[in-house]
Amino acid sequence: MSETAIEMTPDLIAKGSSMARVAQAAAEAALCIRILKMAQSTRTAQEAADAAGCDVSQIVKSLVFENSASGMLNLMLVSGSHNADMDYISKHYNLSFTRCDVRRVRDETGFAIGGVAPIGHLTPIKVYMDRTLLGHAVVWAAAGRPDSVFSVDPNALASAIDAEIIDVRAPG
Repeated sequence: MSETAIEMTPDLIAKGSSMARVAQAAAEAALCIRILKMAQSTRTAQEAADAAGCDVSQIVKSLVFENSASGMLNLMLVSGSHNADMDYISKHYNLSFTRCDVRRVRDETGFAIGGVAPIGHLTPIKVYMDRTLLGHAVVWAAAGRPDSVFSVDPNALASAIDAEIIDVRAPG
């Protein structure tokens, strides 16, 4: 882990901030998380892994898409070592996603791209989660800012957010 990481205890988190929403959502869901604010960016999966001192596969990438069928935003939580194969997902899960406007992401989730957390959204959002994340004891996800992450048990996270577990790419 980065030597310049600051553990964000409740007294250090600005009230009303996006990080406070993440901490509050975790508390309400009885999720045990540890929020760290880094001196460096955690915007990309590799940057987050370097900062957290973990393997890139333990990083949770939060990808927000518009569901073509419903027009609603959907969140896809993907391992940092994977790219979501949208053709595979469409074929195997009958899901059709398109990229959405960054302004809409911010307006509906309350987070800017690069800091979208899997919890603490302004409006409810359907979540799909990469099955491979469940193979880790701990994963690291954005904590509402592009310089902050939190650690969590991936199974507890999936349960707390009612995530649908999917394969984001063809096996093998």
